[in-house]
Amino acid sequence: MIHFVGAGPGAEDLITLRGAELLKKADVIIYAGSLVNPGLLGYAREGCRIYNSAEMTLEEVIQVMKEAEAGGLDTVRLHTGDASLYGAIREQMDLLDELQIPYDDTPGVSSFSGAAAALQAEYTLPGVSQSVVITRMAGRTPVPEKENLASFASHGSTMVIFLSTGLLEEVSRQLIAGGRSADEPAAIVYKATWPDEKVVHCTVGTLAEAAARESITKTALILVGGFLGDTYDRSKLYDPSFTTEFREGVK
Repeated sequence: MIHFVGAGPGAEDLITLRGAELLKKADVIIYAGSLVNPGLLGYAREGCRIYNSAEMTLEEVIQVMKEAEAGGLDTVRLHTGDASLYGAIREQMDLLDELQIPYDDTPGVSSFSGAAAALQAEYTLPGVSQSVVITRMAGRTPVPEKENLASFASHGSTMVIFLSTGLLEEVSRQLIAGGRSADEPAAIVYKATWPDEKVVHCTVGTLAEAAARESITKTALILVGGFLGDTYDRSKLYDPSFTTEFREGVK
């Protein structure tokens, strides 16, 4: 059986209990070596075969899975964060379906959650933003035209931008073209939850400058929005005058 496992955002103890148990029992581990903390391989038992998918093609990954399955072995495919975001798992699952190889999927803590924790921030603040756009800039890998950054920026919602640290001048241009102010709060979180995590506060207009100053060129998330400011409305849920299913509000 193939087990897709989300490794979490970086810290070794932020993998799920289920994910850790699967790693301990695996006969074969294929991990995303360019992003997954190698410390997580410490969960692997002696004799486990370990492959770094950063050095492999899709076809080579599937071949390892196919051979492991033929040998009656359990395989963990270890992806960074949660594999449902930029994990390229659908193409693997489709090929496994064709080969009639069974698999399951264990979710992980995404780096966008790790970034919020690093910032000690809440993405969805009452009166500021109740929506989060998770997206990326078009680069060597394109994005659909209707999902360009300027279009999403126009909604004014919280934005979490993946895989775009090397394109920050264009990120700023696109955000401003979409109606965001150059002075709007922004942040760069490098390697959220890793030992060498770095948090940089800046503005939409100074993203590239801030990254250059801190020598951040990759493995970072870009966060944009009023949630990084100091103004918001109090939650109704915990307002003394607000009645809920569990509590009568004070009149």
